[in-house]
Amino acid sequence: MPETRTDLLPEDTVDAVVIGGGAAGLNGALMLARSRRSVVVIDGGTPRNAPAEGVHGLLGLDGTPPAELLRTGREEVRRYGGKVVTGEVIAAAPAPPSDDGDPRFVVTLADGRAVTARRVLVATGVRDVLPGIPGLARHWGRGVVHCPYCHGWEVRDEPIGILATGPASIHQALLFRQLTDDLVYFTRGTEPDSGTRARFAARGIRVVDTPVAEIQFDGDGITGVLLTGGQVVPRRVLAVATTALARADGLDGLRLPMEDLPEGMGRRFVTGMAGTTGVPGVWVAGNATDLTAQVGASASAGALAGAHLNAHLAAAEADAALTTEASVSHA
Repeated sequence: MPETRTDLLPEDTVDAVVIGGGAAGLNGALMLARSRRSVVVIDGGTPRNAPAEGVHGLLGLDGTPPAELLRTGREEVRRYGGKVVTGEVIAAAPAPPSDDGDPRFVVTLADGRAVTARRVLVATGVRDVLPGIPGLARHWGRGVVHCPYCHGWEVRDEPIGILATGPASIHQALLFRQLTDDLVYFTRGTEPDSGTRARFAARGIRVVDTPVAEIQFDGDGITGVLLTGGQVVPRRVLAVATTALARADGLDGLRLPMEDLPEGMGRRFVTGMAGTTGVPGVWVAGNATDLTAQVGASASAGALAGAHLNAHLAAAEADAALTTEASVSHA
């Protein structure tokens, strides 16, 4: 008996296609599938939190490895009839609407597969841009962290360094000071004002103004920060506020509005209530629109967007049925 392929996309138009297989996308798909909607999730397979050992701050699932959380999520979506396929989206654009004016969209993958859907949920997440310091990127998600709520407990009492990137780093330093008594703030040319320096001094945060040359490490992880003058400041953990850019590859055809956030925080899709956008029939949820959302918040946003999308479909179907009935009665 031939093996059944699980990567085939439906030939018929589906109710919804979800672009992104992370917490937001899968939870949105789960809500849709449980409402008996035909839904396809396109999973690029490169989740933001892949380097992390566990997901934290998620009630009942704290410490769950990210890969395990997503595996379980995919199984749950499939349990209700949803389809999850791996692929890279290279194009997504509106298609001619149905006879009654209901929107249609075509999503095309890099391998040539395509799916047509009535609605789209974008949950592509973000890409983190790190400062170009030699030795930094290789430790991302382990010795190099960004969120005290995601990683703080795991690095408590370690010698921690804050690699400043802008005003957000000041807030970051105060939060990480709660986790360790040994905190060094590397200004990297950001020049904190006298008030900030006074607050840091009051909290026992050492400030280093000498530029950073590179990150030093051994087989066990980060060992220190080498300054341009040759001095090494021993550190085991570094925290850095990244620039988070919503993943938008292949989505130009949707013409979704985007905006740059102040102070180099990043770039996101602009959304309204429940992830609605300026493009009828398209929703956005998760980090692609909320750059600071943790896994739990992203999943919640995906669920809300999925429910709102389902309600939108239900209303459209009721309107279409009413129009059909009126046409028959006047025939």
